[in-house]
Amino acid sequence: MVSTLFLLVFVLSGCSTDDKNTITFWTPLTGEDGAYMDQLVKEYNATEPEIKLKHVITSDMYTKLSTVINSGKGIPDLAIIHADRVPGFVKQNVLEPMNAMLAAQPEIKEENYLPQAWSTGTIDGTQYTVPLDIHSNAMYYNKDLLKKYNAESFLDDDIVTIDEMLSLQGKLDEGDFVVNDALLGWVILGQLQNVGGDVQKDGKPALNTPEMKAAFESVKKIADAGLMTPFGEDGYLMFQSGNVLFSTDGTWSSTAHATVEGLNFGVTNVYSPTADKFTNRSSSHLFAMLNNEARTDEKEQGIGKFLEFIRQNSMEWAKAGQTVASKQVIESPEYKDYMQSFFTSNEKEIESLYIYTYEYYPYVAEAVDKYAADIVRGNVELDATLQTMQKEVEDKIAQGSSGAQ
Repeated sequence: MVSTLFLLVFVLSGCSTDDKNTITFWTPLTGEDGAYMDQLVKEYNATEPEIKLKHVITSDMYTKLSTVINSGKGIPDLAIIHADRVPGFVKQNVLEPMNAMLAAQPEIKEENYLPQAWSTGTIDGTQYTVPLDIHSNAMYYNKDLLKKYNAESFLDDDIVTIDEMLSLQGKLDEGDFVVNDALLGWVILGQLQNVGGDVQKDGKPALNTPEMKAAFESVKKIADAGLMTPFGEDGYLMFQSGNVLFSTDGTWSSTAHATVEGLNFGVTNVYSPTADKFTNRSSSHLFAMLNNEARTDEKEQGIGKFLEFIRQNSMEWAKAGQTVASKQVIESPEYKDYMQSFFTSNEKEIESLYIYTYEYYPYVAEAVDKYAADIVRGNVELDATLQTMQKEVEDKIAQGSSGAQ
């Protein structure tokens, strides 16, 4: 029993921050993402810094962060958090401003990063994070199927409209579909921007609105026409099997698609009701320092040196299919070899990468993800479900419970 308790304390502490010669770095990056970050840390440590980094991957990181913050012990020196966590963490006084670190690293500044990635960490003029990437909704297309169904012209302006998709009704072979339902909640939240809506109004959640209804109705048209992959089927795998023209998954999926033999594919923006506006719902991985009395000034200086190394040397992160936030990286010729470079190829594409920064966005996203498939398939009544979603989010805000996203 004693040894088990000791092990639990050791795991929760993430190897603790007591070692003055090690910067403990927590991330929620599992799978291949974790391996790519491991490599970046390894490359940095190979430069022989005064204080090396230890990368600790924690799949349930936010739960463990809550534990160590409440105890005041074992708080990591550095962590990667998602953009939607910043407003809540700042309100709870969890994050330490980056002021001292930024003063020591003059090149870590707004103009050297993608604007929305940087600004997600800016609260009331104070910078609390430094961005690693933007990861966004994307739409892959099957080149062979587009040619087969004479739909290659859909890509002429890089905006596939819903009407263009609907024009294929009745023209597909049995078993083929125009689009799948991958990351459907992300798609809906992108459409919300396309129709002029938002997830909040005056600081209050806004799900039961005409704009949210219009966002769902625009996507529902595709399903009603029988052009979306069947409810309950794995549309992502159906795209990889060559039966779907468009797949609305993420920039990070390019690496998986590339391993499928015979899949001749490209990437474009997520579809939109009109050619006038398109949005690729996005988020960002951000470096942050949690308030931690045990972190020394020397460690903070070491963190600054690591983040400057990442700013200059994060091409490795592009291999994970992520849109790197550092302009030095994305403007280099080598970055153009990565498929996600499409989303930083011009200012209009960069502007399309929309990150929600509403304090209670995690609750909103959870509700949209929960009901999106049933609404789009017509399994539930739209107006009544929007009312339900609104109430669920309002109740969670009132209860102060934690919404995981």
